[in-house]
Amino acid sequence: MKHKVSAVLAVGAATAAAAIALGSPPSAVAIPAAPGASPSGPCALRGITDDVAESAETPAGYARSSGIVRALTLFIDFPDAPATLSPRARFAEFFPAATDYFRTSSYGRLTYHPMPLFRWIRMSRPLAAYDIGRGASFDPASDDGYHALSREIVRNVDPIVDFRDYDVINVIATPNAGPPATRTVLSVTFSGGDMGLKTSDGVPFRNASFIWSRQTGASAFRVLNHENAHSFGLPDLYFTDDRDASPPVGHWDPMDEDWGPSNDFVGWHKWKLGWLSADQVHCAPRRGTPGEHTLTPVSTPGGTKIVVIPTSSHTALVAEARTRGPLDPTVCRPGILLYRVATDVPSGRGPMRIVDATPDSGGCYQDNKYVDPELTDATFLPGDTYTDRRSGAAVTVLTENPDGTYRVRVTPARA
Repeated sequence: MKHKVSAVLAVGAATAAAAIALGSPPSAVAIPAAPGASPSGPCALRGITDDVAESAETPAGYARSSGIVRALTLFIDFPDAPATLSPRARFAEFFPAATDYFRTSSYGRLTYHPMPLFRWIRMSRPLAAYDIGRGASFDPASDDGYHALSREIVRNVDPIVDFRDYDVINVIATPNAGPPATRTVLSVTFSGGDMGLKTSDGVPFRNASFIWSRQTGASAFRVLNHENAHSFGLPDLYFTDDRDASPPVGHWDPMDEDWGPSNDFVGWHKWKLGWLSADQVHCAPRRGTPGEHTLTPVSTPGGTKIVVIPTSSHTALVAEARTRGPLDPTVCRPGILLYRVATDVPSGRGPMRIVDATPDSGGCYQDNKYVDPELTDATFLPGDTYTDRRSGAAVTVLTENPDGTYRVRVTPARA
């Protein structure tokens, strides 16, 4: 008979530790906030629908990103790389920290339940036989790659796991399998549509994140938040085509830089993921009149979070307030962050780009080698105005208020 593996919730260290035992639920669970609404209205721009993208609407096939998300969490090792630690120890590298992160960033709208099967699943062949490298595919016609790896995993756990009970799948490899993350980052997610592998429960094996090696820094667990966010529909913001270019978003969102110290998601992503309610998003549609808006920092629950200014049918300029907070310890120049969103640009090709208020300054945060410093002082301060020359859209930062909010004047794009 199939069963659910144990749920481990981040509800305090003692409670979480007690919950790790199989079949032992936590004794107390925090009541989550109501899920936010899906993006709607004239600023919910359409775009790419067959892959992760900045499109406001996430198509069917991806995992839910608000409410309760159940994550089947499995552990694998290899004949030539046997695990040197317990699965519980490996699990503790990510949880409850990753759950806490999602809860904080979503303002309680995402309750993330990691559900671990605490045993090492030994693969039948040495790691090299699967030809797992950066960019390895999920090809049902191949005898190697992620399809072959996943086929073995499913065969091992299908008799005891009902895949219908889970929204996402985490496959965490023993950290001694493959190169260190400082040399090659292998972690990857296969999300969205049917990838050609079904379980005996009749559901496809999808929305699966494979976590390799170990990231560095105090919040190294965020590789899992980054990868799971692909299953929620978010794209890679860093360039994946090996071009010689500066990071387009830098440390302002973990879909670009998820190494080193913590960083929060931008407001556009929080809206797309259903973490904002409709009244927290102000829309300044084209041909509208200038207006003033009060923005509450992304790190603070409540209040208006973003002003969206469409500049074409697939592009927008977005304004939000960023200040130092629990998930944003590196913010060294609090102010208004402006960025361009393009819903028709593929993942890894720059679908989001920060507008730098101080270009070529060298940045204001240079204390960590895993944070690209140039964009760390990109925010606009009171008295600053930015005008997009092509569309005419403009944002002026009027004041920083005593309560930490910012008042901005927004001029919509021309027709």
